[in-house]
Amino acid sequence: MTEIRVPDRRDMWIHMLLYPGHTLPTALAPILVAVGLAVRDGSFAALPALFAFIAGWLIQVGGVFTDNYENLVRHPDDREHPQLVTALRNGALTLAGLRAAIAACYLGALAAGAYLISVAGLPVLWIGLAAIAASLLYSAGPWPFGLAGLADPVFLLFFGAVSVSGGYVVQALPESLPWNAVALGLPVGALTTCILIIDDIRDREFDLEKGKRTVAVRWGLRWSRAEFLALMGAAYLAPIWAWGWLEFSATVLLPLATLPLAVATTRLVFRLERFEDLVPMTPRAARLLLAYSALLAAGVGMSD
Repeated sequence: MTEIRVPDRRDMWIHMLLYPGHTLPTALAPILVAVGLAVRDGSFAALPALFAFIAGWLIQVGGVFTDNYENLVRHPDDREHPQLVTALRNGALTLAGLRAAIAACYLGALAAGAYLISVAGLPVLWIGLAAIAASLLYSAGPWPFGLAGLADPVFLLFFGAVSVSGGYVVQALPESLPWNAVALGLPVGALTTCILIIDDIRDREFDLEKGKRTVAVRWGLRWSRAEFLALMGAAYLAPIWAWGWLEFSATVLLPLATLPLAVATTRLVFRLERFEDLVPMTPRAARLLLAYSALLAAGVGMSD
């Protein structure tokens, strides 16, 4: 029997639970785009943008911790995460410690949110509460939508339009819904959902055992890959749409510079099937998201 080597407590929390290669890019990407739009409109505010990033990242990490907690409670012999199971058994990780980390993340997000509410008013409260609810209900509660295979549209909405709009609102304080922020959030949400699809393809055998009905489990690899291709294509058509129909200048086309990386990533997603081969694909797709969003932010900020 192969012995499971458990990393030290620090490495376990950082690399297996915080997962910064995934969570930091997906939290930063929408804020970058919101900053680019605020710069274009002459309303950039650094401190609210920073606090929006902190709140969004803490909410996301709280959701990751919650997902791991619920998984360990429901599947104490989980084959997908043997190191966490072993750590739980030898005391290097405790359920009480995970609960404390979850509470700390959401309390920290609420503290950052309190400042944002003082700056931008009650709309920020509703955005924050909705984001916390989505983060928790992905894996917790009586009907986790992640187990039901409904995460894709939620990721598309919250990591895209909601996050970009929220990041813009705390800077610009618009009196009406910022339609440009909603539109520019769509490609960000699409590329973030592509990261989720890679995870679902990678984990499909484990998810089947756990009764998790993701797209990859319900309809197989072909459908998941078709969804991935459709979202990737939509993300790269979005700058052309923004240039032609939303009155942005040609600088909004800057994200197209990442197209070679997107093509290479897509080819690998269509070719790879084994869990071990797909593990590096999640941070790779997160880097693509971050590069795309940084260029989109720069292009929008320079647009006249």
